[in-house]
Amino acid sequence: MPTKRSVYFGADHAGFPLKEALRTAIDTKRYIAQDLSPRFEKDDDYPLSARKVAHAVLADKDAVGILVCGTGHGMDIAANRMKGIRALVARTAKDAKLSREHNHANILVLGGWITKPSDAKKIMETFLKTKPSKIERHVRRVKELDL
Repeated sequence: MPTKRSVYFGADHAGFPLKEALRTAIDTKRYIAQDLSPRFEKDDDYPLSARKVAHAVLADKDAVGILVCGTGHGMDIAANRMKGIRALVARTAKDAKLSREHNHANILVLGGWITKPSDAKKIMETFLKTKPSKIERHVRRVKELDL
């Protein structure tokens, strides 16, 4: 049986309900769900959750992260400030697939105010099952991101 991959979850107050739905829906036979924001905190700040997940993903090269805030944009900006992180806001499963393949995205970001739980689950499943492309131009471009 293949080794389980860690998926680090983080959310602020606006993303907490959707994060909970995703965390409980993850395939536990294939993934270890690690919740880095396990409690609802009314006045929390999204950059802190984003940073926790980004650090965890950087420390575990096989891991990925899933962040959820109101629109997804705050978490996206915060996570992408760290070298080696390639976070994306996905609105569709195709967004998730292409950014994982072409950009080697390692953190999926969703908007809790905008994304229906059923859509978010499909987006998450697509993100998790998609592998980064080994096509030379994609690999080259990803390396250029951290120059």
